Amino acid sequence: MKPSRDIARLIEIMAALRTPGSGCPWDLEQNFGTIAPYTIEEAYEVADAIARGNLDDLREELGDLLLQVVFHARMAEEQGTFDFGGVVEDITEKLIRRHPHVFAGADGKTAEAVKGLWERIKAEEKAKRGNTETGALTGVPVALPALTRALKLQDKAGKVGFDWNDPHAVLAKIREEADEIEAELNSGHEKKAAAEVGDLLFAVVNLARHLHADPEATLRGTNLKFERRFAFIERALAARGKPLKDATLAEMDALWDEAKAAEKNGG
Repeated sequence: MKPSRDIARLIEIMAALRTPGSGCPWDLEQNFGTIAPYTIEEAYEVADAIARGNLDDLREELGDLLLQVVFHARMAEEQGTFDFGGVVEDITEKLIRRHPHVFAGADGKTAEAVKGLWERIKAEEKAKRGNTETGALTGVPVALPALTRALKLQDKAGKVGFDWNDPHAVLAKIREEADEIEAELNSGHEKKAAAEVGDLLFAVVNLARHLHADPEATLRGTNLKFERRFAFIERALAARGKPLKDATLAEMDALWDEAKAAEKNGG
């Protein structure tokens, strides 16, 4: 079997891998539950390739993510529920339905108008499916990463007026939450302090939202910055012939400041 640019070949390969007797033992053992973690992981690897600006890696990671879609569709087809064609049909129908300003001549040529139209159509779809959940915070998947879910919950609450008017108010809330953590620590209540950290994180996500920043993307950027600066420390110590474990915190902190200065100066 040869590689191909045709999606039909990928579907054929997946079917072959899932064929009892001649297929792959590992693939045959899988189910929706066991594959789901890989699906999430591949989505993160797509985001990572985008963050690094590596389009070659992005092409590869998108292929891995597409494989996850084909894998789930194949297992559903084996159960007689739906197949890959059904997945494609559903999403094309949804895109056409949710873009009447493109495909049906409806008004909505500004980004804000389109967003409002999209939300209204989604609400109509839920009503047609008999979804009786009407709470302001319904529809936010529990399985989302915590920072992303916090952002979506805050967005929904903000749409009904439960929100601050400016980022300075959120910053004051962050200070309040930090003070509560300090009070618990001073009282020797580490467990209570740990619980308060959740409130602090939630407030920080809210600040990112008011600054029009994605908290997940922002934290990923900070993680990369930390890795880059820590690698500078390791290289500098190695050049001195000093193992990392033998360096003092003061030495590492001084090198950290050097790394920051080098970045600011374009080094």
